[in-house]
Amino acid sequence: MQRFEQLKQWLKKSLNENDLVLEPVSGDASFRRYFRVTASGQSYVVMDAPPSHEEITPFIRVTRLLERAGINVPQLYAQDIGNGFLLLGDLGREDYLSALNEQSANALYGDAISTLLTLQSACSKDKTLPVYDEEMLQSEMMLFYEWFLGQHLKVALSGTEYDVLQQSFALLITNAMAQPQVCVHRDYHSRNLMVCGESSPGVLDYQDAVMGPVSYDLVSLLRDCYIDWPEAQTYGWVNQYYQRAFAAGLLLCDEPQFIEWFDLMGMQRHLKAIGIFARLNYRDGKPNYLEDIPRTFNYLLKMAEKYPQFSEMASVLKSRSVNSHVSKKAG
Repeated sequence: MQRFEQLKQWLKKSLNENDLVLEPVSGDASFRRYFRVTASGQSYVVMDAPPSHEEITPFIRVTRLLERAGINVPQLYAQDIGNGFLLLGDLGREDYLSALNEQSANALYGDAISTLLTLQSACSKDKTLPVYDEEMLQSEMMLFYEWFLGQHLKVALSGTEYDVLQQSFALLITNAMAQPQVCVHRDYHSRNLMVCGESSPGVLDYQDAVMGPVSYDLVSLLRDCYIDWPEAQTYGWVNQYYQRAFAAGLLLCDEPQFIEWFDLMGMQRHLKAIGIFARLNYRDGKPNYLEDIPRTFNYLLKMAEKYPQFSEMASVLKSRSVNSHVSKKAG
């Protein structure tokens, strides 16, 4: 409560308004909290990022980068870096997840692909972005081993099974590093894209942006952990992106090569996501993310079965997980 009162006092000073009502906005998977506040008829969103857990300077830096590229991100009105407070513009209440359906999907994904291409074309020369390197890719996939297999399923892999997993991780890292390296949002999915009319999408949660594989954000968008689409429809959007990215000079490969990059990048991301969802439950007390594991696991298994070099991994996944991961509940 002391921190909340501190936040309110800062807002009163920043907005020159004493009578403020803060409405919680659905939070994210971090320690950050968000509140919507109205002053003088204008709506704002305030970010509360405890400095002991979160660093807000990357958010400020990437906001400026995306603004310069003409991407619709929240306006920065006030900041208190020492206390971890930011006063931001409000991009509205309708995210892509709530708006996507069979009738709206083509238009919404078309807009999201356009914005993604702008991000990749205009922001990839920035020298301040961290590099999405082999060590980071590996550590992310180990979350699957540690938190999903170990903590959630209580599975102890045999030495052979562990070797299969590590060999598969190595192939996925090679795939990621072989791709053109561009500015990567890292969470470019339906909960972080807002419906903003002609300015759609509004883009949120970009503070972890890096220089990384060109297919990564497209995977986040089209192999979304929170909503799925038929394969033919998904690859239709992949083709739309490929044609435009090739024309823009972002890609020089043929389409089959890009599809393989996309599919295998999805495997790396979904290993990471499954591990994070399990960790959010056991470490952070956020059990709702367990509900998103079956869809994400299904993506992973489907791609492992599609590519022969991952057939052994598919066998390990099926024998160790496929019958039990859905039924395991929060602990």
